[in-house]
Amino acid sequence: MYEIFSRTFVPDDGRAAVPIEGGADSWFSALVHGLGGRSFNRGLYRIVSPDDSTAWSERLAMAFPEFTDRLTCFGYDWLGRAFALDGRRQQEGEPAVLMLEPGTGQALELPCNLRTFHENELIDFADAALAVDFHASWLRAGGGVPNLRQCVGYKTVLFLGGTDELANLELTDLDVYWHVTGQLRVKTRGLKPGARIGGIERA
Repeated sequence: MYEIFSRTFVPDDGRAAVPIEGGADSWFSALVHGLGGRSFNRGLYRIVSPDDSTAWSERLAMAFPEFTDRLTCFGYDWLGRAFALDGRRQQEGEPAVLMLEPGTGQALELPCNLRTFHENELIDFADAALAVDFHASWLRAGGGVPNLRQCVGYKTVLFLGGTDELANLELTDLDVYWHVTGQLRVKTRGLKPGARIGGIERA
C-alpha cells in the first residue's frame, strides 16, 4: 500500500518510507499508523499522527463549523492547508477528500478518496494539490522548512485582502495560525466589504 506515494515523497527524517501492507479496507489505518507524524519533501506534505487527530478535529470544527462531525483529518501541507475525509461525500464508494484552506477561508471538494489522493492526485496534480511551485519559490528565496508544528502562513490572509505572493508569507506556529485565521473566518462570514470585526483571542 502507498507504493506510488512512497516512490515520490521522500521522508524528511531520513528513514525510508517502506510500503505498508494491508487490505483494501485499511488504507486509513495504514496511513496514520505507518506514516503518521512524518513530513515529506522538505515540509511540503505532512501526515497526521494518531496523537494529533483530536487537535486537528478541534481546529477544523472551530474554523469551519459548517463541517463539524463529518471530517477526519489525515494530512496537511506546508501552507497549513488540511486534507480530510468527508463523511457526507463519496468517491468510488469511499469517503471523498476535502481540502480546507485557512489562508483563503475556503473548503474545496477534491474528486478523489484517500487511496486515489495519495496514488494519483499527489502524483499527477501535485502543484494543484500542494502548491509545489510556490513551495520551491519559498525555499529558493531562503524561506525555512516548516517542522510538524509549523506552517508557512499568510501575514494577511487572502480573504481579508492579502496577496498570494512570497512577500506575504512567514514561517509561523501551526496552531496559532489556525486559531487566528479560523476566528477571522468565522467573524467575517457573511459580512459586507468594509465591515468592522471585534477582537481575536488566542484559544
